[in-house]
Amino acid sequence: MSEFLLPDAEATDSLGARLAQSLPERAVVYLHGDLGAGKSTLARALLRALGVTGTIRSPTYTLVEQYVLPNRGLLEGGLALHLDLYRIGNPGELEFLGLDPAEARLWLVEWPERGRGSLPEADLDIALAVEGSGRHCRLLPNTPAGAAWVAGLASGLDIPR
Repeated sequence: MSEFLLPDAEATDSLGARLAQSLPERAVVYLHGDLGAGKSTLARALLRALGVTGTIRSPTYTLVEQYVLPNRGLLEGGLALHLDLYRIGNPGELEFLGLDPAEARLWLVEWPERGRGSLPEADLDIALAVEGSGRHCRLLPNTPAGAAWVAGLASGLDIPR
């Protein structure tokens, strides 16, 4: 587990960029935190760093937004899914979205506890909480791929711990 402070929006963008630089072949990320904790902001920073252009919408009302990841250098493109499950009533509702775990290279899931049992296992849990004018961030890997991802991040993060 790794914990640190994101003192401002630039630090959140920096974390998103570092996550993008070391993205595993496939990754599922659960984003935890209260409303306004910065989950969508971090997801947007990660997607932007992966080369997604145009509008990156919060899936608050659509439940899911899909993005095509461009081929860049050694990074093979693929599909990224950004889900916000705050508004679903029960995990069974995810069946109606027609999501195929094999299709997506990256899953970013806000409010994952509301989809329990209907989502792929998380490689990485990211918990965000408001702390002063910044955010407290905790990274918790759940799989070997997640552990390698966090280990690769820790060496290059220029963020106060």
